[in-house]
Amino acid sequence: MSEVFLTMAMSLDGFITGPDDNAENPAGTNGMRLMNWLGGGAEPGAEGANAFRPKHPNSQRVFDESMATGAVITGRRTGDFAGYWGGDHHGGVPIFVPTHQPPAENPYERVHFVTDGIASCVEQAKQAAGDRNVMMHGAYTGQEALKAGVLDMIDIQLRPVLLGRGRRLFEGLPSEHTELDLVRVLEDPGVLHLRYAVRK
Repeated sequence: MSEVFLTMAMSLDGFITGPDDNAENPAGTNGMRLMNWLGGGAEPGAEGANAFRPKHPNSQRVFDESMATGAVITGRRTGDFAGYWGGDHHGGVPIFVPTHQPPAENPYERVHFVTDGIASCVEQAKQAAGDRNVMMHGAYTGQEALKAGVLDMIDIQLRPVLLGRGRRLFEGLPSEHTELDLVRVLEDPGVLHLRYAVRK
């Protein structure tokens, strides 16, 4: 059965970007250090997302799992900053964007703006993914999925960096407890891959 997982690179103090992130600098000031686990392991001539394949084996495993997903959910802000990956995040899979207001024009046939809530967005993505999992990007979108009870797993690529300021992954969650189970720990130089299952 298809599951939905949020995947984010994060500093030890909980930030997913540095300060002052914007469309021209989506990772914020010094935030690209969070992405240093990516790259270096791609085959010569690799294009698109595969050009970022890591060189270390555990990181390759995590990356390859993401590239095997059957659909992507991205927050509107994240999608805007990334230019919706030119309409193809990886492998031609559909991209779903929960939003209150879709853009006036959408040049990408595989990008679908969903206006009736995060639960509907997740359901549409899971149907499109079939028996494959759904990858989710975006802090706010992940928080909304947690609050709605439609997020199954959280994958954190924990980097040994203290950013001090920026955008936090879990800021804005309600005060009630969300219980997680640590189900996998993988380590490579410079990154700790943590997988949590969300208790329903």
